Amino acid sequence: MSQSHVLIADDDPLLRAILEHKLAAAGYLVTSVEDGQAALEKAQSSHPQFIVLDAMMPVMDGFEALRRLKENPALRDLTVVMLTALKREQDVVGALKLGAADYLAKPFNPDELVARLDRLAAQRSPS
Repeated sequence: MSQSHVLIADDDPLLRAILEHKLAAAGYLVTSVEDGQAALEKAQSSHPQFIVLDAMMPVMDGFEALRRLKENPALRDLTVVMLTALKREQDVVGALKLGAADYLAKPFNPDELVARLDRLAAQRSPS
């Protein structure tokens, strides 16, 4: 696969390190930040293909970051996967309505995240 760039936004440094390692091993170029505001800034400067976004973060939560990404004409086409401990139906549906491409609840299997990103990457690439 070509090297797709994934931006991870999560306030848990251990989880960021695990995801960085797992996604890099799967062939992705990975950048990570610790909050939603930093995710918006990094997305504007680096234009990743994917953003893996936690919901509960300091400074700006993932739902607000997702809303702002989708409102920005330069960023609205980025593929966002929510990765969060919030499992209520209203959280999942709310994220999907805001424009998330997928939603994965914590605890999760990192291999499942890789498989979901691989599937989304295959859908993005021209046949």
